[in-house]
Amino acid sequence: MEYFKYKFVSSIRRRMTRRHALLAFGYSLVLSTTLFSCSNSPDNSQQQITSSASNVTTSNAADKVIRIVRSKQLTALAVLEQKGILKERLKPLGYRVEWPEFAAGPQQLEALNAGALDIASTAESPPIFSQAAGATLVYLAANSSDGRAVSLLVPKNSPIQSVKDLKGKKVAFQKASIGHYLIVRALEKAGLKLSDIESVGLAPPDANVAFSQGKIDAWFIWEPFVTRNVQNNSGRVLVDGGDGLRDTNNFISTNRKFYEENREVIKVFLDEVQKAQKWAKNNPKELAQLLAETTQLDPPTLQLMHNKYDFTLVPITEVIINKQQEVAEKWYNLGLIPKKVNVRDGFLTPEQYAEITPKELLAKN
Repeated sequence: MEYFKYKFVSSIRRRMTRRHALLAFGYSLVLSTTLFSCSNSPDNSQQQITSSASNVTTSNAADKVIRIVRSKQLTALAVLEQKGILKERLKPLGYRVEWPEFAAGPQQLEALNAGALDIASTAESPPIFSQAAGATLVYLAANSSDGRAVSLLVPKNSPIQSVKDLKGKKVAFQKASIGHYLIVRALEKAGLKLSDIESVGLAPPDANVAFSQGKIDAWFIWEPFVTRNVQNNSGRVLVDGGDGLRDTNNFISTNRKFYEENREVIKVFLDEVQKAQKWAKNNPKELAQLLAETTQLDPPTLQLMHNKYDFTLVPITEVIINKQQEVAEKWYNLGLIPKKVNVRDGFLTPEQYAEITPKELLAKN
């Protein structure tokens, strides 16, 4: 199997401590990606890491910062940012909130490791690749899978009619993302292997350009990229994660240091996420109006997309931990992570989860 080549931006390395540099080195071995030149534009997410890392604010009692990943999808995080709810809730605790933006989950966890992000929101695979690189990641909570919000796109007039037709074709996905995991699952279901396709590792912005220029045959990607490409008649959905493919959860995570030093803030954050989830689920029209600008889609379209999301925060259970371990074994067996990962190293004890998990969720557990 051909390995991917991946390289961290040099500006991050210059700012890292020796410990972070070792983490980055390990991560670069894991998150190697094929060089596929589709756009000369720089990776905005990497610029954001550099910018954030170089502007870390010295914390004090009156001006501490929590940096939460910006979401541009129909999510509770997007609701919290747009409504300013969390900002007001954390003011009495002496915190201000920043919302740095990243292209995808792997870039978020690079930033988390480099100290440029405090709260990440990803699918199942980025945390495993991060743990494989030696990162001290902590899983704070699980989220609904939202499988239908991730789809395999092909050009509108493509002759490809099934996953079996992808054999020998160029298929793009963000390395170590839900798109990567689901293409593996889809191929297995069709009796194929990852080696049967030509894998093209691209961050979403670059993959979007490649797809629009006809340089790739298929692309596994999430919303709102899917709907935008369908609406502009450049793509159609071949399969989505709801077609028996998505069998994992999304995760909210942090690093061990932030968890140990900010448990009360994390508790408040998860409490507000839970409230925002319920509001988003029960108010599709208002949600669509609130996030139209963020997603760059009109409210009626967003209302139609609403049923692709479950809007549910999920307590961490043994079932979730065991499933995450299965995914880690899959990546190791495919030779895409350099060592076996014990995902439990990133999970807390039941008592620790009880301290930060909203009581409403604990009552359901």
